[in-house]
Amino acid sequence: MYFDVIIAGFGGQGVLLMGDLVAYAAMKEGKHVTYMPTYGVEMRGGTAMCTVIIADDEIGSPLTARPQAVIVMNEASLDKYQPIVKPGGLVFVNTSLIPKDKVTRTDLDVVLIAANDLAAQLGNSKMSNMIVLGTFVERTGIVKLETIEKSFADVMPERWHGLIPLNVRAMNIGAEFSRSALRTQQQECGRSRRKP
Repeated sequence: MYFDVIIAGFGGQGVLLMGDLVAYAAMKEGKHVTYMPTYGVEMRGGTAMCTVIIADDEIGSPLTARPQAVIVMNEASLDKYQPIVKPGGLVFVNTSLIPKDKVTRTDLDVVLIAANDLAAQLGNSKMSNMIVLGTFVERTGIVKLETIEKSFADVMPERWHGLIPLNVRAMNIGAEFSRSALRTQQQECGRSRRKP
């Protein structure tokens, strides 16, 4: 097994935390992992991205030129990373900030999620990253949701530990969104196959 993902957005969206949690959970599950964060000098509001690679065997490089999956939290990130995803790869798009018609490739499996809107319904707009993370983990199965939940206390600064239950709740909302979207997709496929 080998899986690589680029997670990108702007500073303050919790992009690096998403990658950190996935990488830490994969280590807990006994997998080989690399985690490579990058961010602009502006920090909050600047660019932020990270690459996470998970494999059964040793990983030769922490970088990827053609990732299997990309999570994009803002439009600039979609513009930058959409072209390099492998054909047939997964792209998770935060449609609260990215118009759907900006996804131009037809050879990708695209998951559209209005993460900021769902986070606002939860009562905390900063939870959009956890909603997307739950969607990603549920859709890919690359790590278990329960392992991510057990990783929060190790990854997050102690001053944020009071927010862990809200983060877990947001992640579970994302996971349920993923399950619901997949059921809808399967139903639509079934209907199209039944048409004469």
